[in-house]
Amino acid sequence: MFDSSLVEKATQISQEFAVPLLQHCELYGEKNKVRMQFYKQRFQEDSDRRFALLLESEGLQLLDLSNGVSVMVDFCHGKANHRRIYGGGTGQMIAKAVGLKGALRPRVLDATAGLGQDSFVLASLGCDVTMLERSEIVQALLRDGLHRAEQEAVSNHELADVVSRMRLRCGDATEYLLKAVDADAAVASEEFRPHVVYLDPMFPERKKSAQVKKEMQSFHQIVGSDMDADALLGPARELALARVVVKRPKIAPFLADCEPDHQIVGKSSRYDLYINRALDKC
Repeated sequence: MFDSSLVEKATQISQEFAVPLLQHCELYGEKNKVRMQFYKQRFQEDSDRRFALLLESEGLQLLDLSNGVSVMVDFCHGKANHRRIYGGGTGQMIAKAVGLKGALRPRVLDATAGLGQDSFVLASLGCDVTMLERSEIVQALLRDGLHRAEQEAVSNHELADVVSRMRLRCGDATEYLLKAVDADAAVASEEFRPHVVYLDPMFPERKKSAQVKKEMQSFHQIVGSDMDADALLGPARELALARVVVKRPKIAPFLADCEPDHQIVGKSSRYDLYINRALDKC
């Protein structure tokens, strides 16, 4: 069942961004060959419109008509659900970076939420997470994913607990952070300020496109890079009670050329930590 307001929002986005809206095509269960034939036909009809929004019973999807790749937010099934159940708990790099330890579960502001994967992981581990996203297309995908998760949660109490800890806010991260720390706007009391501000800005696309999954290539094409990401670090450090966590590709430069206080490094990515004070002192 769709959130009725989503149809109106998807229609508005379709008109504003000149992205066609395809409704009730019910392609999700069809064989890949059938789907590809449909996409190819649509793309041939108007090759200047590479992307489309597809609204069907499985949810709202962003389609790349040139290759048939679709992007959808799904917190109930697939990779997200598998990671919730078998992801490794507080042993995961992101959990260590945010500071989950023992019973400590900080409030997190995910200021660059994207498709919400990291927010969902943190909420699954017990954190209260506020997601901030500026792209209206991505906002619509997130709203749809959250709505379907809320419906699924009626019969899934574990999922219900996770979804109850996730809140979506729409807006530009830089403006949001600057407003939150503006003295004239009365800085939020410590009771409501996030312990952790989490930043995972969209990094400029790699030269070798084969290094990036097709889904993210398509997502990157329509959302673009966060070229203003450097401006996030300063106000994020002012707002966070305990720390700012920045997720970066392993070989990427420091955000705003600012060396972190600590790093957690993996095979392909790393987490840069900027520490204000210990979490257990907040």
